[in-house]
This record gives sequence, C-alpha cells and structure tokens, in this order.
Amino acid sequence: MITITNKAANKIKELLSQNTKYSGLRVGISTTGCSGYAYQLEWNNQVDVEDVIVRDNDVEIALNKKWSNMFFGSTLDYVKDGLNEGFEFTNPNEKARCGCGESFTV
Repeated sequence: MITITNKAANKIKELLSQNTKYSGLRVGISTTGCSGYAYQLEWNNQVDVEDVIVRDNDVEIALNKKWSNMFFGSTLDYVKDGLNEGFEFTNPNEKARCGCGESFTV
C-alpha cells in the first residue's frame, strides 16, 4: 500500500528514539487547502480499530481504513533540499497539486 524509503524509515526511527512518548507514526489525509486534501503526519501511540498497519523497512505506520485507497501505491520519503527538509509523499493517485504544493486533488 505505502512504500517507506530507507531515508524515511531511518528518520522515523531516529525521531522515535529521541522521544519515547510515542510508539509510531500515523498518516492520514485532511480536507483543506485550495485543492481539497492535505497529507497529515503525526506521532502516535495507539492503534485504532479502524486502522490499517503498514510495515516496511522495519517501520510501522498506522493509517485509517477510510483513507487507504487514496494511499495505494504511494511512497513516503524523507527529502532534504537546501535548508528545507521533511517527509514527502509521491502518490500516483494525485490528479493535481496546488501551486504552493500544500494540497492536492484525486
């Protein structure tokens, strides 16, 4: 469903080791922005009944079932570009992104 690159997995493990308050990462989608949807990443320590657990590169992420179709075939990467760095999704289900890159449509 979601492929987690080595760089993203290493960064997730590094951040989790620095903060033992959380046990994993939750990914989701919210309705927002000029194109309709935005990715959400948040630290998590509870798996809900409605979650799908994605395991790749020794990392587990929780994803609510209602968003699973929108993530099918996606890749989660960790990207550094100059002074900017962060997690980034490459999603073949996206039809378009807004000009600022913060939101997308499917």
